[in-house]
Amino acid sequence: MDDLFQVAYEGADIAGVDEVGRGPLAGDVVAAAVILDPRRPVEGLRDSKKLSATRREELAGIICANAIAWSIARASVEEIDRLNILQASLLAMKRAVEALQPQPGYVLVDGNRLPQWRYPSEPVVKGDDRVPAIAAASILAKVQRDGELVALEAQYPGYGFAAHKGYPTSAHLNALRELGVTPAHRRSFGPVRKLLETGS
Repeated sequence: MDDLFQVAYEGADIAGVDEVGRGPLAGDVVAAAVILDPRRPVEGLRDSKKLSATRREELAGIICANAIAWSIARASVEEIDRLNILQASLLAMKRAVEALQPQPGYVLVDGNRLPQWRYPSEPVVKGDDRVPAIAAASILAKVQRDGELVALEAQYPGYGFAAHKGYPTSAHLNALRELGVTPAHRRSFGPVRKLLETGS
């Protein structure tokens, strides 16, 4: 493992992949994959949740400009409801890696599960704070998904998507009860399913 992480830090043809959006009640789950360029290192990479929104956006631009390859993919609300959120998250990660050009020789995946795919790969628990390429992927995925939830605020005003990003805050749950379920909501998730079944 130590040798593998050394290679990852040196930026060989290793991709990092991460997803954002497993917990929210609304919106797609978004994944990103990144192959960093060892000749153009990006300073300040870490778990996207530990960065301010402004810093994430700054780093996202730097990552896209300097990486060997990067891609963003998703699994839709419909796929989440059909497959379950774990399988949909793995599908989004698979799509992100498959979209990379050039393709990676090895993939490091944040977490403890791997998608079913052809790539030599390894899961890395807390990888978004341990492997730069995974941190870069987490930043791209979060910036993308946050932007989409801000857009949902304009499409469905009153739900507060721009603030809570779809997570089950008290404000979001109150809005659901008052305004109802939108097409952007995940119907398989408990609070949404309960509202659809009981009306409360």
